[in-house]
Amino acid sequence: MDSFHRIAVIGLGYVGLPTAAIFADNGVEVIGVDVDPRVTATVNSGRPHFGEPDLDALVRRVVETGKLKATATVAPAEAFIIAVPTPLRRTAEGAAMPDLSYVEAAARAIAGALEPGNLVVLESTSPVGTTERLAALLAECRPDLTFPHQYREMAMIQIAYCPERVLPGRILDEVVNNPRLIGGMTRRCAQRAANLYKIVVKGACQTTDARTAELAKLAENAYRDVNIAFANELSVLCERLRVNVWELIRLANLHPRVNILRPGPGVGGHCIAVDPWFIAAAAPQQARLIRTAREVNDAKPDFVYNKVKERAKALREPVIACFGLAYKKDVGDLRESPAVAIVRRLAADGIGEILVVEPHIRTLPAELAALGLALSDFDEALERADIVLLLVDHTSFMHVDRERLKDKILIDTRGAW
Repeated sequence: MDSFHRIAVIGLGYVGLPTAAIFADNGVEVIGVDVDPRVTATVNSGRPHFGEPDLDALVRRVVETGKLKATATVAPAEAFIIAVPTPLRRTAEGAAMPDLSYVEAAARAIAGALEPGNLVVLESTSPVGTTERLAALLAECRPDLTFPHQYREMAMIQIAYCPERVLPGRILDEVVNNPRLIGGMTRRCAQRAANLYKIVVKGACQTTDARTAELAKLAENAYRDVNIAFANELSVLCERLRVNVWELIRLANLHPRVNILRPGPGVGGHCIAVDPWFIAAAAPQQARLIRTAREVNDAKPDFVYNKVKERAKALREPVIACFGLAYKKDVGDLRESPAVAIVRRLAADGIGEILVVEPHIRTLPAELAALGLALSDFDEALERADIVLLLVDHTSFMHVDRERLKDKILIDTRGAW
C-alpha cells in the first residue's frame, strides 16, 4: 500500500480547495498552488475565497494546524492533483472547442518538481485523450524521467485521471462519500491513484483506463443535458400549442416508466453547460443528439428573453423584477448561468427598469453592475414590479403570498409560482 505524506493540489478553485482541505484534514501535508495571489493570500489567512457550506471552518482548521499552505510555486511532493479549469473557447467560425491551456500550464509547472515514484492525477473535466496528452507534455519537459506511454508499468512516473463529481452546496460531503472513477494509463497507475483517494474517500473507488474515465465523466453530464433539453423543448412546444407545460409533465410522469424533468431558463454551471461540447468537438458526425441537446438548451435563454420582451410591449414604462441569478437553486454560483444572460440582455436592450433579487450573493457581477443594475430587496421588487420573472427556484422564494402576484404579469420559468 502506498503512503502519501505530502501532496500538491494545482488549482484552488471550487474543486481544488475543498479537495486540498479534506486531504489536509486527514493528516496529509498539502501544498495548494494557484496563480492568483488573491486566492493564495486568502487561503493562507484561513479563509476560502468562495462560499461553500462548512468550508470556512475546515480551511481555518487545516491552515492553523499547518497542514495546508497556499503558494504560487510548485514544490516537490509524492503526488500532484491537477484541478484547473477547462473552459470552452469559440473558434473564428463560432464552433465550441475545449481550452486545455490551463492543463498544459499546470503540467509545465509541476514538471520541474517531479521525482521518480511520483503520481500525477488529473481531475479537470477533459476531452478524451487529455491524460495521454498530459503524459506526453511531461515527458517532453522531463526527458530524464520515464512515463506510462513510454514504459507502461515500469515507468518512473504514474499518471491517472480521476474526474470530480461534486455539486456546489454539497462539495465537502460529495468529495468524501461519492463513488470515484479512477482511470489509469496503466493498471499500476490506476491502483496507485486509488490508494491516494482512499485516504479521504469513503465511496467506492472504481478503476478503469484513462480514456474510459474521461468519456464517462463527459457522458454523465451529456446524459443529463439531453434529458433537460427534452424538457426545455417541451416547454417551447407547449407555448406554441397553448398547453400548460407543468400540467403536461405532471400527467405524463404518472406513467411508471416516464420521468420528464422540469424545464427552466436554460442550463448553467461548470459541467452540464460545457462538457457535452467536448464530446461534440471530438466526434461531430457521431454526436448528433448530444450537439442538438446543447443547442436546444443554449437557445432557451433567448426564448425567455423574447417572452419578457413581448409582454413588456404592452406597458408604457415596465418594471421587471428578476428573481434569481444563480445557475441552480440555493447556491450563489453564477458560472454559465442562463439567468445572468437573460438579465444582462434585458438591461442592455432597455426593455424596462430591471430589479434584481439574488439572496445568495452580496454584490452583482461586474457585467451587470456596469449596466447600472443593483441588488434589490425581495419585497420591494415584488411590490414595484409589473412583470415578475422567476429564473431560479430558491427555497427562500417559495413562500410568496400568491395574492401579491395576482395583478402582475408572471413569467415563471421553473413552475414554482
